[in-house]
Amino acid sequence: MKSDSTSNNFQCLPLGRFRGCRLTKRIIPCLDIKDGRTVKGINFENIRDAGDPVELAKFYSQQGADELVFLDITATIEKRKTLVDLVKKLASNINIPFTIGGGITSIENVSELLQHGADKVSVNTAAYKRPELITEIADDFGSQCVVVAIDAKREKDGEWYVYLNGGRTKTESNAIKWARDAVKRGAGEILLTSINHDGTKNGFALEIISLLTAALPVPVIASGGAGRMNHFKEVFQKAHADAALAASIFHYKEIEIPALKKYLKENNINVRI
Repeated sequence: MKSDSTSNNFQCLPLGRFRGCRLTKRIIPCLDIKDGRTVKGINFENIRDAGDPVELAKFYSQQGADELVFLDITATIEKRKTLVDLVKKLASNINIPFTIGGGITSIENVSELLQHGADKVSVNTAAYKRPELITEIADDFGSQCVVVAIDAKREKDGEWYVYLNGGRTKTESNAIKWARDAVKRGAGEILLTSINHDGTKNGFALEIISLLTAALPVPVIASGGAGRMNHFKEVFQKAHADAALAASIFHYKEIEIPALKKYLKENNINVRI
């Protein structure tokens, strides 16, 4: 039976800013879903198959992952039933919290996914285009259910810009400003993916993650660029991320979660063993 709470990640009551407490840092495998399969690319391109999402989810749950994130990268109205079916299968096969994203545009979408077992929903393009969606979800289901995902890219001018539609459409919005706005509207977490770093295995985008953790009163999940264990140590110790998300290094077993958590524990990073 799947857990419906992430409260065990807190070791004290979160009064004021979350980072005032000693929080357990979370390790989160991410599964990008396309046509019912897990896929992975580099810089949001060159997509290749990475396996069955339910089997991978079961494996990660057994390995000690703290949470899972599933993102339908080609979500459409016609495919929404497939996504709901996936949620049902996940809820009956794993015992850790999971987040679902992709094609969520209404309260009805959210209600259906949560009713069938998802713990949180991730909204990205739809929330940017209609920010009221964030508030609607938070008001109906609580801020803890709302993860606002931001795909950001650093351009030649040194600014980090928000990208939409799976990293294909550039906006003129600054990623930090949009994150602040999203939190004011009710986002309970920010999931920041650096397009520059995605799939490169050269390390997380420490600069923008540091800016976000300093600016926001909610947890920040770092995504994009994990390749070695020390990359996780850096994003926790230097950028103060609350969670680190990765895909290919877990999917292809380049790094296994028990070994990663042992390494982090040895480096004085508070993780759940």
